[in-house]
Amino acid sequence: MQKFLTAAAAAVLLLGAVGAAQAAPDGKDMTGDHHRVMHPEWSKGHKIDADSWRRGQVVDWRSHHLSAPPRGYEWREIDGNWVLAAVATGVIVSVLEAH
Repeated sequence: MQKFLTAAAAAVLLLGAVGAAQAAPDGKDMTGDHHRVMHPEWSKGHKIDADSWRRGQVVDWRSHHLSAPPRGYEWREIDGNWVLAAVATGVIVSVLEAH
């Protein structure tokens, strides 16, 4: 019985380690509080899509020591990134990795 329990515990630990080591298929890092996704298409001058923008949370730029957004712009945290973009058009001014 002791050998069975030891083998079962080892199997559970091994399967858990293998699952944790695998990257999520969509590129998200599932280990932190935030789902981090690399968005090479998000760079200065490009436009962020409306779905991503709506999915983001407004960021308190003061508490994160970010620059004050110009009038008509907002900082949002999206997929583990801080994105500064125009609210009306989605044109990106800056993208930083959130911490």
